[in-house]
Amino acid sequence: MIRPKIPVNPLPTGLVIPLAEPTAAVEPHAGAAPVCDCHHAPAQPTSRVQLPAVRLTSTGLVAAIAGGAGLVLVVGAVLVSMLLAVAITSAAVAVCAVVLRSLLNGQHHR
Repeated sequence: MIRPKIPVNPLPTGLVIPLAEPTAAVEPHAGAAPVCDCHHAPAQPTSRVQLPAVRLTSTGLVAAIAGGAGLVLVVGAVLVSMLLAVAITSAAVAVCAVVLRSLLNGQHHR
C-alpha cells in the first residue's frame, strides 16, 4: 500500500507499460473493420512559406561580434558592481557590529 508502483518501460518508445496486469481479459473483436466507401477529396499538399536565409556580410559579422562582446562586458560590469556593493555593505555592517559591541561592553565594565 505504501510502496509506489513504478511503471516498467524498457525501451524509450513513449508507451508506459504498467507493473500490474489488468484483471479483466480483453476479448478481440469478431470480424473485420468495415471499409469506408465514401468519396473524400484528395488531400491538398500544404505549401510551406520559405523564409529568406540570414546572410551576414563581413561588416555585419563584425558588428554582431562587437555587439556580443559589448553585451558581455556590460553584464560583467553590472555583476561585478553588485558583488562590490554586497562586499562594502557587509564590511560596513561588520564595523557597526564591532563598534556597538565595544560600546555595550564598555558600559558593563563601569
